[in-house]
Amino acid sequence: MSAAVTGTPAGQEAWLAAFAARERRLANECPWWLQGLRRTALSRFAELGFPTTRVEEWKYTNLAPLARTVFEPAGPLAPGDRRPSSWVETIGGAVAWTVNGILGAASAGRDFSIGSLRAAWQETPELVQRHLSRHAVFDRHAFVALNTAFFEDGVLLRIRDGAVLDQPLVLVHYVSGNGDTPLACHGRTLVLAGRNSQASIVEAWVGPDGLVYLTNSVAEAVLGEGAVLEYVRLQLEGDKAYHFSALHARQGRSSSLAVHTVLLGGALTRSEIGSVLAGEGASTVLNGLYLARGDQHMDNYTTLDHAQPHATSVELYKGILDGRSTGVFHGRIIVRPEAQKTDAIQRNRNLLLSPDAVINTKPQLEIYADDVRCTHGATVGQVDADAIFYLRSRGIAHREARRLLTLAFAQEITDRINPASLRERLNAELVVRLDPIEE
Repeated sequence: MSAAVTGTPAGQEAWLAAFAARERRLANECPWWLQGLRRTALSRFAELGFPTTRVEEWKYTNLAPLARTVFEPAGPLAPGDRRPSSWVETIGGAVAWTVNGILGAASAGRDFSIGSLRAAWQETPELVQRHLSRHAVFDRHAFVALNTAFFEDGVLLRIRDGAVLDQPLVLVHYVSGNGDTPLACHGRTLVLAGRNSQASIVEAWVGPDGLVYLTNSVAEAVLGEGAVLEYVRLQLEGDKAYHFSALHARQGRSSSLAVHTVLLGGALTRSEIGSVLAGEGASTVLNGLYLARGDQHMDNYTTLDHAQPHATSVELYKGILDGRSTGVFHGRIIVRPEAQKTDAIQRNRNLLLSPDAVINTKPQLEIYADDVRCTHGATVGQVDADAIFYLRSRGIAHREARRLLTLAFAQEITDRINPASLRERLNAELVVRLDPIEE
């Protein structure tokens, strides 16, 4: 599927000029196959352009303001600048961080390593070439193409075969900049979970308020046979940020993947989560929570591709929308002809706190097998008036009663997130963001 280029000529030329400048600079820093990959990706982005609302997958997300904006690539921290920090780094476990897409701190243990993707393609190019851009393909995805053309570094996270990690691996991406110039940051993450390994990853995106910037992040995760991976993704961007993140996973036989996505910040957000259940008996759990206020726009797009038999998937996304915010949920479950005995459940539930808030929801099943059990559904509602009345009759003010019921709605998602320190901090963050609530 192709989409017309929506950017102004100046905006489009800016991306091309930026690529030409950085390609010359990086010519001696990457192998030939990566240079070719970047050129191909840029060419595909030029053909696709930014998606318009005429594209079904982007029907409810208008990217015209983004396409008109000329961004400059975010650079490394200047000497003497202090790097940003966030409460996410304090939840425990091994911590690594990037600033403007450049890895600033690596971490390693007996059973894992978190290192620079740039170092990996120089030291172990065969490993990186075998996996990079094999799962997050850019033939139909403009933002994946743009990321593939522009990322300069990234994170390679490897978990050893048979490893069982009792603490999460924490990866925090910061955007840092000053002034009025819009910045663009293209982060890349590659996760390789070995056979029969068990691990938890927390990945977060953090940026300052008041700065216009684009976060365009792509992650690829490969789960070996029997691997168990819990992946928490937190979007805590600044109030003027454009955030686009994509996670594309491939699961081996009897592997288990649980992805918990929480969207709280940003002006315009698009979160894409997709997994190919490529091995027999694989299982996937997708949990999502999006809290939008004011004029925020949050778009969730998920794809679960059941390619082999006896696989299961359970998906629950919940949205809370206040003010004039808008939300989108578009979830696809694909069951291939070979994927007999598939068991899949997809649900989307939304709570509207304002008469001006809007949600567009589209759960979708594409089933090409005849021996499956698949269900899907969506609900949109307001806070239960009877529950409000009950709490008020017990002396609780209306504002507080609505906040308590809203938190209870959200905690069905947050209560599934580990570790406990992260769960508690997220619940505290929700309290702050829901108080005061617009009446």
